[in-house]
Amino acid sequence: MACEVQSGAFLEGAFRDGGLARLTVGSNVERHETEENRMAHDSVIDPPRDFNGLRDLIVEARDRLPKRLAQVATFTIERPDDIAFGTVSSISEQAAVQPSTLVRFAKALGYSGFSELQTVFQQRLRDRPNNYDARLQAFDVHASGRPPAMALIEGLSQAATDSIAKFRERIQLEALDEATKILSQAETIYLIGLRRSYPISSYLSYALGTLGVRTVLAGSPNGVDREILSFAGPRDAALAVSFTPYAPAAVEYTRQIAGQKTPLVAITDSPFSPLVFNASVWFEVVENDFEGFRSLAATMTLASALAVAVAERRRGREKQNLHSD
Repeated sequence: MACEVQSGAFLEGAFRDGGLARLTVGSNVERHETEENRMAHDSVIDPPRDFNGLRDLIVEARDRLPKRLAQVATFTIERPDDIAFGTVSSISEQAAVQPSTLVRFAKALGYSGFSELQTVFQQRLRDRPNNYDARLQAFDVHASGRPPAMALIEGLSQAATDSIAKFRERIQLEALDEATKILSQAETIYLIGLRRSYPISSYLSYALGTLGVRTVLAGSPNGVDREILSFAGPRDAALAVSFTPYAPAAVEYTRQIAGQKTPLVAITDSPFSPLVFNASVWFEVVENDFEGFRSLAATMTLASALAVAVAERRRGREKQNLHSD
């Protein structure tokens, strides 16, 4: 749910009244503070009861939150399990805020207090199989007498189809064009993707290599990725892929790349992903799952499109250079 806020005083009024205001912007943006508070009080939202709805609300509201509440917002999205399991004391310590800030944050989103907000994070864990054995057990129930292989094909295919359709609706052409520009101008493209994301970076290494684009793939069994990435400079580019819970090494490598002034294109699953803060341009890709198992269908679609687009732009530039000579 989008939130339109016109002034710092108005936002603070919304917090005092215990909810995040949803307003329609009119021509008269200068309002008396008392009127602002009244409108905030009258338009308190009904807070989400599911994690996806809560996540969307936090993402939309984050940029309009005061500094400390925005800090809590980032922490909740990056570390939802800690929110579910922790106490107010332990969470506030990990998030580096006062315990009262957690209560303020919950009330700013329309909840009666932090405990009510925490139940949404706890419900997320109850709804999600917590290990692969549990996922397989959930699949057995889902199959309900059908051949297991067919149930898997149907479920995973539907999840992949839904992921691609959702990604296609949300892709921003401006971001795609900017990423293509950055990567096509690079002398060398450094590819970062570990654990679940490694198939994407590995595919890009293969695809770009066959298209004549020089790449370096991180993920060396010799443990020298940091040294290899140290060769990247401003005339190169990097493409990093990482999803929740974000491989620590991948996050470290993107920070290293940013410190070397190398342009970075990131593919991740949240605006609060640690990759976003160092990226020149980034893409949000959220894959659907089937009984807790996720494909990489939408991510692979984006990777394929980027590889071909980069090669095409480089080819067009080479032709142009030949004609100019």
